[in-house]
Amino acid sequence: MICNFCYRHCNIEDGGSGFCHVRKCIDNKIVSPNYGYLDVIAIDPIEKKPLYHFLPGTKTLSVAEVGCNFHCDFCQNWQLSQSEKSDKIKQIKPQELIDYALSKNIPSISFTYSEPIVWQDYVVDTSALAKEANIKTVMVTNGSFSKEARVSLAPLIDAFNIDLKGDEYYYKNVCKGDLKPVLDGIEYMVKKGCHVEVTTLLLEEFHTSEIVEKLGKLLKERGVEVWHLTRFFPTYKMNDSDETSETFLADMIEVAKGSNIPYIYGGNSSTEYPTYCNKCKKKLISRNDFTNNIEKECKNNIKNGKCSNCNNLIYGIFS
Repeated sequence: MICNFCYRHCNIEDGGSGFCHVRKCIDNKIVSPNYGYLDVIAIDPIEKKPLYHFLPGTKTLSVAEVGCNFHCDFCQNWQLSQSEKSDKIKQIKPQELIDYALSKNIPSISFTYSEPIVWQDYVVDTSALAKEANIKTVMVTNGSFSKEARVSLAPLIDAFNIDLKGDEYYYKNVCKGDLKPVLDGIEYMVKKGCHVEVTTLLLEEFHTSEIVEKLGKLLKERGVEVWHLTRFFPTYKMNDSDETSETFLADMIEVAKGSNIPYIYGGNSSTEYPTYCNKCKKKLISRNDFTNNIEKECKNNIKNGKCSNCNNLIYGIFS
């Protein structure tokens, strides 16, 4: 039986599982035994996804099942992503999750931490209900959708943060994945008018200025307007590696700016990376913390999606 959740299209024999280990073939039917068993339910600032141009200053309800279709040596959430079975004994049905978000007055639900592509049946069911309840949805993903998944997810998900991890060598040898479906996924979601922000986790032993320059060109060609470059901290199979220095991050951001992507940010950093109008350069959102100040600045400085100073359209969803 063929699983159509990701680009791998695993052919799973009865009793077996796919590359992700969480999609199973039972009685000649592809199923998700972990459906609704959420190993994480947390309330986060939306900026932690990271999303800087989507409902700035608001909270999001972050949820995760276990599993991933990549096996990245540097995974920051490997306890979740590389697990095969949930340790939770209670299933949270999609409507229960919607009701919880409504009770807390949280404007969005984020599918995050592990890889929601491999538990997209829960994502789809929950997102359809969220639309009815006027709750927005976010997918933080490696972007390696199947063609079928792109078609089903694009109308349901309001914002994507998609990882662009590195070049083809990096994907094959460090992530056990593939670059092309990620680029195809980014391009598709941008063309469909979805809100898209991209994140690249920088490792000094792998990423060079030449690679960052190439990635910037690929993103620019696909219409990406927001790019986050973030620092790596040692973990999982790369626990002995050095953390990415602030100096390296700053240098790579300068390289990334050569792509002419209008909004570029650093992450996991002590440096403040504000949002400026890309026309008049007015500081719109300072982002020195994840407090209500962000929401206030946004309301004061971005009116109807435009800079309050020069009326320039700012990419994003701000209300």
